[in-house]
Amino acid sequence: MMTMDRRQLKGLEIARTGKVEKDFDGWIVPSQTDKSKVYHVDDNFVCDCPDCQKRKLMCKHGYAAKYSIKVEITTPKGTIMREKRLTYPQAWAIYNKCQENEKQSFMELLKEICLEIEEPVQTMGRPRESMRDLLFASALKVYSQFSLRRFRTDLKAASEQKLVEQTPSRSAISEFMNKEELTPILTRLIQLSALPLKDLETQFAIDSSGFRTTKFNEYCKIKHNTLQHHEWLKCHIMTGVKTNIITAVKIGLEDYSADSPNFIPLLNTTAGNGFDVKEVSADKAYSSIANYDAVDKLGGKAYIAFRNNAQESTKISKQSAWNKMYHYFQLNSEKFMEKYHKRSNVETTFFMIKSKFNDMLKSKMLRAQVNELLLKVLCHNIVVVNNEMNVP
Repeated sequence: MMTMDRRQLKGLEIARTGKVEKDFDGWIVPSQTDKSKVYHVDDNFVCDCPDCQKRKLMCKHGYAAKYSIKVEITTPKGTIMREKRLTYPQAWAIYNKCQENEKQSFMELLKEICLEIEEPVQTMGRPRESMRDLLFASALKVYSQFSLRRFRTDLKAASEQKLVEQTPSRSAISEFMNKEELTPILTRLIQLSALPLKDLETQFAIDSSGFRTTKFNEYCKIKHNTLQHHEWLKCHIMTGVKTNIITAVKIGLEDYSADSPNFIPLLNTTAGNGFDVKEVSADKAYSSIANYDAVDKLGGKAYIAFRNNAQESTKISKQSAWNKMYHYFQLNSEKFMEKYHKRSNVETTFFMIKSKFNDMLKSKMLRAQVNELLLKVLCHNIVVVNNEMNVP
């Protein structure tokens, strides 16, 4: 039997009660002396109780959280503690409510987002269709995944609810999605749609993924007699690891869209919109001194995977973010990797978009494809906000 000190024994005793609960960023641990009181233990097993705050060492509540994800196993060599697989109950009542009311809530939230657009002043010529109505219709089309003709039923339903002033024509929607000035508008609306969750998100992940188009790249077929390949666009995003809300986005062409140069713009956009960036995780493609420094200047920590040939840099200060995190990785690789693996949440975000709104861009023209991809991201954010609104 392994030797335990007094706090470890008390922590094991609390864990055995089965009352330790997992939450988004740690555990809720009940007090042993006051049944009406609970303490919060974060992912690093740091507790907010007076004992932990004063000693700066793991308290009994931290041990309780640690032992709650372990199980005692009896072996010929004695009793050992082994990790057990965490399971999370599905909140079916909340899930069903979100799914049943999603389309209606989506249209209402979309209407509010569209009100952020300033209608251009028209001084002459024939009356133009409302930009707000056109954006509403374009986003609803992408959400429905129907063609311009087939989604008219949804648009008429929105018109009956006064969510649009006038029902835009098919040709007007098609022309609107091809407009270059729509791109910055959508980029800004995506940022605005993430702001309701500003207080929830302090940990972020960055990555990119490709979205295929209906066009084919003929070069390989002609040159090398190979099969056709879809042309595609690359979407770079920064996402919160709790809610999967996208705080910043940038669209790049497949040939001119390297990952690392997009790290700092996405980071600065997120911080500039008021998010408190405490942690950022990313894969080896983003590993650079500049990216580590950018997060450090914001008061956060970067957990970017180091390449195999990475080493301490003698050209910069030993107290630089790169050198400090490199030594931390060497000495505490397990804890570093726990933080780093939060980047898997960005893969979840891309899966959410592609599974719900398709991974193919149906537009034919490049500008319309960029805008369609941004509309997918905007629709995703609205759905995420709607789901969070239904969480008690």
